[in-house]
Amino acid sequence: MGPDPSQGPPRGPLASPLDRRRFLRAALEAGVGASALAALVASCGGGQGEAPREAGALGPIESELNLYLWSDYLADDTIPNFEREFGVRVRLDTYESNEDMLAKLLAGASGYDLVLPSTYVFPVLLGERLITPLVKDHLPNLGNVVPELRDPPWDPGGVYGVPWQWGVTGIAYRSDLVAKAPDSWGVFLDPAHAGKMTMLDDIRDVIGSFLRFRGHSLNSIDPAELEAARADAVAAKANLRAFISATVKPQLIAGDVWIAQLWNGDTMQAKAEQPAIEFVVPKEGSMLFTDSLVVPSSARHPRAAHEFMNYVLRPEVAAAIADKTGYGSANAAAAPLTQAKLAFPGQEEMARLEFQEDLGRATQLWDRIWTEIKAA
Repeated sequence: MGPDPSQGPPRGPLASPLDRRRFLRAALEAGVGASALAALVASCGGGQGEAPREAGALGPIESELNLYLWSDYLADDTIPNFEREFGVRVRLDTYESNEDMLAKLLAGASGYDLVLPSTYVFPVLLGERLITPLVKDHLPNLGNVVPELRDPPWDPGGVYGVPWQWGVTGIAYRSDLVAKAPDSWGVFLDPAHAGKMTMLDDIRDVIGSFLRFRGHSLNSIDPAELEAARADAVAAKANLRAFISATVKPQLIAGDVWIAQLWNGDTMQAKAEQPAIEFVVPKEGSMLFTDSLVVPSSARHPRAAHEFMNYVLRPEVAAAIADKTGYGSANAAAAPLTQAKLAFPGQEEMARLEFQEDLGRATQLWDRIWTEIKAA
């Protein structure tokens, strides 16, 4: 029998990287979240990732490329156009959560050349040396990345990742079914729409939204602030149809759900089918997120991976992806070409937005609170 993650991390460093991966894999299977794994990596003696290698030639482009990306995150012609231009056959697998992706990589999956993690997953990927530094000589279009994401705290110097798209968590609602547009996370505490509302099935989004509702950081580790957020979430649960994530879109379109905590891009995808769906960032503020393309250390087609990254950094390609997905492009040159003209949030908007950060040892407290919310 493997180690039991419910008993916490082992008291001493695990004997080898393989032992650590078995432990982390067991933690994922037990339902431990990605942010909790970051704390486990540190407590298990995980490293800080590879030292950045010197830029150099990768050799000729390979004939294959294997992608492992979030679902619904490409334009219809992104892959076909790349295949025609570069003579590369592309295979695409998709996932619905960072935990699904991590589970595969920690289990030893070695067939992928590019994956697309969110910010808070980087500590695990780096600690377990699952990704390799970029060879920037093969990324001449890297200068198109918005300045704010070229040196992010989760990837200092942009050594490992190419920012893909950005988005915010907010409230999607049916303007034809709701008399007054919601403007606060407090809407989920109002029984007026009981049974017609959903929140994301996501620990960081749900607890974070109620932290912001009370004027606190969505990365808070203060026990009193977290207890208040737990109480709010439990009260809100009585009004919810369910905790549900991307799959709420058809329910919004059908009118079974009137108000939903959701990401802006998924809201825009639903709005394409039902124009009455609108989106608002609550007045208390919310989460800003971005995902980045990274090359797994086991990638077999690194040159093809770099060519794909440089290809999607072209303004017209990035704009087409943003138009299809509804998310903002991390490509500054692409934003003016998109239908929505979504530019990366400016200083005034950033005042009420936050990136998710690693919670460290407080992750265990967050996980306990989330379990209590779900069980209430």
